[in-house]
Amino acid sequence: MVSKTDDIPASVPSCNPAELADGASKTLAKDPCDCGHSANTTMMNGDGAHEHMEEAESKQDGNSDADGTAETNEQEVIVIQDTGFTVKIQAPGTEPFDLQVSPQEMVQEIHQVLMDREDTCHRTCFSLQLDGNVLDNFAELKSIEGLQEGSVLKVVEEPYTVREARIHVRHIRDLLKSLDPSDAYNGVDCNSLSFLSIFTDGDLGESGKRKKKGSDLEQIDCTPPEHILPGSKERPLVPLQPQNKDWKPMQCLKVLTMSGWNPPPGNRKMHGDLMYLYIITVEERHVSVTASTRGFYLNQSTTYTFNPKPANPSFLSHSLVELLSQISPAFKKNFTALQKKRVQRHPFERIATPFQVYSWTAPQVDHAMDCVRAEDAYTSRLGYEEHIPGQTRDWNEELQTTRELPRKNLPERLLRERAIFKVHSDFAAAATRGAMAVIDGNVMAINPGEETRMQMFIWNNIFFSLGFDVRDHYRELGGDAAAHAAPTNDLNGVRAYGAVDVEGLYTLGTVVVDYRGYRVTAQSIIPGILEREQEQSVIYGSIDFGKTVVSHSKYLELLDKTSRPLKVQRHNVMNDKNETVELCSSVECKGIIGNDGRHYILDLLRTFPPDLNFLPVDGVELSAESQRQGFPRQHRHRLACLRQELIEAFVEHRYLLFMKMAALQLMQQKANRESNKADTPTITEASETPKESKSDMDTTQNAARDCSTATDMSTDSTNQTDDATTVASQSITHSEESSLKPSINGPLNPTGTQNGECKGPLEGKELEESIPGLTRAKELAETLVAEDGSGIDPKSREVVLNACKAVGSISNTSFDIRFNPDIFSPGVRFPEESVDDIQKQKQLLKDAAAFLISCQIPSLVKDCLDHSALPMDGTTLTEALHQRGINVRYLGTFLEYVDKTQAKAQLEHIYRIGITELITRCAKHIFKTYLQGVELSALSAAVSHFLNCFLSSFPDAVTHLPPDELVSRRKSRKRRNRVPGGGDNTAWASLTPSELWKNIASEAQSYYHYTVQCESVDQVVEKYGLQKITLLREISIKTGIQILIKEYNFDSRHKPAFTEEDILNIFPVVKHVNPKASDAFHFFQSGQAKVQQGFLKEGCELINEALNLFNNVYGAMHLEICACLRLLARLNYILGDNPEALSNQQKAVLMSERVLGIEHPNTIQEYMHLALYCFANGQLSTSLKLLYRARYLMLLICGEDHPEMALLDSNIGLVLHGVMEYDLSLRFLENALTINAKYHGPRSLKVALSHHLVARVYESKAEFRSALQHEKEGYTIYKNQMGEAHEKTKESSEYLKHLTQQAVALQRTMNEIYKNGSNASIMPLKFTAPSMATILDQLNVINGIIFIPLSPKDLENLKAEVVRRQQLHEIGMSEEPAEDRSLELEDKIPVD
Repeated sequence: MVSKTDDIPASVPSCNPAELADGASKTLAKDPCDCGHSANTTMMNGDGAHEHMEEAESKQDGNSDADGTAETNEQEVIVIQDTGFTVKIQAPGTEPFDLQVSPQEMVQEIHQVLMDREDTCHRTCFSLQLDGNVLDNFAELKSIEGLQEGSVLKVVEEPYTVREARIHVRHIRDLLKSLDPSDAYNGVDCNSLSFLSIFTDGDLGESGKRKKKGSDLEQIDCTPPEHILPGSKERPLVPLQPQNKDWKPMQCLKVLTMSGWNPPPGNRKMHGDLMYLYIITVEERHVSVTASTRGFYLNQSTTYTFNPKPANPSFLSHSLVELLSQISPAFKKNFTALQKKRVQRHPFERIATPFQVYSWTAPQVDHAMDCVRAEDAYTSRLGYEEHIPGQTRDWNEELQTTRELPRKNLPERLLRERAIFKVHSDFAAAATRGAMAVIDGNVMAINPGEETRMQMFIWNNIFFSLGFDVRDHYRELGGDAAAHAAPTNDLNGVRAYGAVDVEGLYTLGTVVVDYRGYRVTAQSIIPGILEREQEQSVIYGSIDFGKTVVSHSKYLELLDKTSRPLKVQRHNVMNDKNETVELCSSVECKGIIGNDGRHYILDLLRTFPPDLNFLPVDGVELSAESQRQGFPRQHRHRLACLRQELIEAFVEHRYLLFMKMAALQLMQQKANRESNKADTPTITEASETPKESKSDMDTTQNAARDCSTATDMSTDSTNQTDDATTVASQSITHSEESSLKPSINGPLNPTGTQNGECKGPLEGKELEESIPGLTRAKELAETLVAEDGSGIDPKSREVVLNACKAVGSISNTSFDIRFNPDIFSPGVRFPEESVDDIQKQKQLLKDAAAFLISCQIPSLVKDCLDHSALPMDGTTLTEALHQRGINVRYLGTFLEYVDKTQAKAQLEHIYRIGITELITRCAKHIFKTYLQGVELSALSAAVSHFLNCFLSSFPDAVTHLPPDELVSRRKSRKRRNRVPGGGDNTAWASLTPSELWKNIASEAQSYYHYTVQCESVDQVVEKYGLQKITLLREISIKTGIQILIKEYNFDSRHKPAFTEEDILNIFPVVKHVNPKASDAFHFFQSGQAKVQQGFLKEGCELINEALNLFNNVYGAMHLEICACLRLLARLNYILGDNPEALSNQQKAVLMSERVLGIEHPNTIQEYMHLALYCFANGQLSTSLKLLYRARYLMLLICGEDHPEMALLDSNIGLVLHGVMEYDLSLRFLENALTINAKYHGPRSLKVALSHHLVARVYESKAEFRSALQHEKEGYTIYKNQMGEAHEKTKESSEYLKHLTQQAVALQRTMNEIYKNGSNASIMPLKFTAPSMATILDQLNVINGIIFIPLSPKDLENLKAEVVRRQQLHEIGMSEEPAEDRSLELEDKIPVD
């Protein structure tokens, strides 16, 4: 357990949660019960406030914020007066000390602080008293009479109860285990690993002051381990988890466990005995301890005789720690040392993460006795259940009540979002635990008589079902394959409806868990649903895929509110009695009113429209583009649907098209009017426009293929019309983008990133120039569209009508595209009168499917080419696909496209990552069914056998099961109730490597329609340049395998790489909803927009505010907080506050390690940023260690051949140059040069810069010829790309002159020596040892950081320039010529 105040260092008594709102010193995990914590800043800084959701829509994009604030709701601007004050705490046995508190806090939080402080951490059972009155734990401090500055609070020991005694023992055990990483390895209690402190030797803040002498160069040992050097082929696994010296735990006790004499017999109960403990001290003293109401004391029991009388002396103590300190000197010494170390660790190393993170590698950990762990395993305790009245939690009630909390103003929304987030993360943990119990066979089914695959389970108020096709429910749709896909589709639906957040419409808590080859869906239970038949309860939708359909007016009213944001069209279907029924969702979506009177919707698996590319329907012709690529293709099931991101992008694309067409027609009319023609031609012309516009559309679609489309700006382009896209859809895409963005290296915010590329359907500036009045016409068009079509003259209305028809809008007066999710659903029939409408809808679906192939995939490839998308591993590649709305089933298509691209060499890294992802996903599919046939006792043998077949070069991988075991296993099998789906339990043992690879190839063909040439792992590694260690990482993460961390010899042909001892564990892979902190996110976005515009200070304030709000909702650990901290650090750095940058970036690294994993691509990025700030702070050796760590991790996850490696190597080379390690420096810089030349093309500016860096090192080595050679290369590139006049070209030519002079001087000296021998008069040569400042300048340049010389005039110019660019972008043209694009270094203010 980690208490909320874990991060208050004991050494700073005056520091307290509420006061940390300035975000400077620490951030806190908040308890779900308090609100408005970070309140001593005004909640609204007047600017950025407009991001209250309704207002956010009408804005053009994040940039219009400063002006838009005037009209914000009054109630938004709430200033919470929060002046902290100091109280004195008097605890028995310690000196009184001061504590900062805030009026918003609860008394309980002071309790937490005391339980974490070094000198009071051993107390749990006490009350706080003010003038003899006991304070209520749940009272806010401001409500307590007489509590003021300087009041003295007394800590008074209270008598124990059984519950309090248990809490005390658990707390002591937590303190004893606080440095032990085994919980992180075992994936329990939301612990996870972090290794940063090993590389920084503790906390960076202090070490900055301590190690000032670190900049004396002599002391730094810079030589990296062999495997990190460029060109090394070794990929060791052991360094992934360096040994932490703090983890060799200091032993305080040998054993602390519940005694076998529990519970106390009646007569002892009446003496106040609560429970008995059995303890063995380090000195081998065996003692039996009684926990009584008055405290803990030694009794006279032994292992075999019960004698509860107090021993003599009994050492009665109120706390167990005090008792043990008296009887064991070793305990006293080690416990004190342990607590010192505990409070020195960075809080972020100890705070629990919101969702469990699992590690795919672990060392062999000794299994120690642990009473609390043993007890937890057999109770259904989740979190701290036994302390909650009423035992098990009613998850459904909690999930729905939090949704019903008020949300009128900011404090209310914060409270609501925090409650929602907390309940969700608790529910996800409970559901995961339950799903594992179900598959491990520890839960009784509610229908035990049925066949195992059909069983359903209830545990802890959660309903569990298995992902098999029960009772042929999905027979039409693809059987088990459909049953496996349905839960994730359903989860996406739950996520979408949850994000729209309509009052009065409820969804179920849903978590999908893949564990040991089974897919389990966990759902909260609708009150009363178990008592009645499903037929009676469903009052909306259909339970048999559309044969019988019912509807309900209340449901239609509620769902209608979601139809616009989710782009769902209201439509009619026929039921079995041939009556027309109106629906506003797919037929499978069922509405049930629970016994609690709430309107629930469930089975949301078809929230989004079907994907026709993977749904062959008789008599349906797809677009030419789709057919050319070989679509439609057969898929495993018929539930393939388009992603929400694709729908958003498609609608956005259509909207731009619509505006363009309206504008063109208006201009035509205007031209006609001006040439004073009669009216008739105008009308005929107008009526012909649809034809024109149709062809027009085709041209645009073709154009869209060549020029990058506007799709990428998923929600930032021109959303003037309120109808176009509403609140929720925007907040969804934005929030999704943000959560994905950190892992991709580009700028974090959607608005800034793609502006350069939105030429889109306007086909760049040619069109603009050819039609002078276009912008004016566009404004006209916008005004037309903004009004609802009334009060506009008929001609203009006709314009809108034509444009609407052309883009497939469902309304004739405004732009409004929605999809009917039931089209092409087998079994759904539509009434006669809606035939036209259905045709329209079918066309729309074909267009959307074509859009994915002809626009989205090419745009992703283009982004990969210009490095705005930089996936490093499978996860980040998947995110990049998903962000653009491309499903992973298109992976094969994507790879084919990459393969056909002319610049294929520059996409090699993407191709390699894609092939790795494809192969490991195929292996995962096979592994899933493979595991289902394995019984528990053979699990590790089966997994190691599978990995051997998959990765080991050993040709005949045999299982390690002795034959008799196989036999006895087969005999005993018949008598056992088997876990779901068990087949012939030893069939798995016959798998061979060649068979597995054959299956992988055929899976790739049938699922991804991609041909992988592979008969063995070695052939694949050879052909595609993959790494076995990367394949191992990807398959382990995808399937939840945890392996022993050691060096594996994959290439031995004599023995298999894995034995069953190497498989340590198998974890669940969990999918769940991530609730969002909307207000915080809006602040974050307006902060980013400010920074983009060059208002760094204001941006910084907004982002600090966002950080406070994020902390308020999520607690201290969350992915979005990580992004926030990283941006803050970058701003601190640009604004010259290095120590603050260091502190924020350190938090970002720790958080990324803890929340995403120690070798996640995002973590690698964070390490690189931290290294830069360390260097700027004069901590050179730390900086190098961090860079080496980043390089090692990168080699592990994607190998050396990756564009990001060039940046990393340039960083390493520069730092090494700075510490005068020239030869090493050259190895890294030359490698960077090679990679840059490969991925950016030999004439790119990056390559020129690389040449320059190499030249400088050669100059330092006095090897002027090589230096000149490289600088000339660089000079040539600058001259060709930017012309003679550009300052870069001039700089380069100056440097060339300087080098030539140096070279000439050296040559003279040498000649002098040859001529006159030793008595020559030698001119002293000026060798330049690089200064730290020049190195830092170069580091800033390569990392894209520009320090702006901030004279007021410069600032004005900069702002003017930014404004000018924005105007250009808004018109839809970007005037930089293409080559100029690569100049981003110089001309954009970088935002991470």
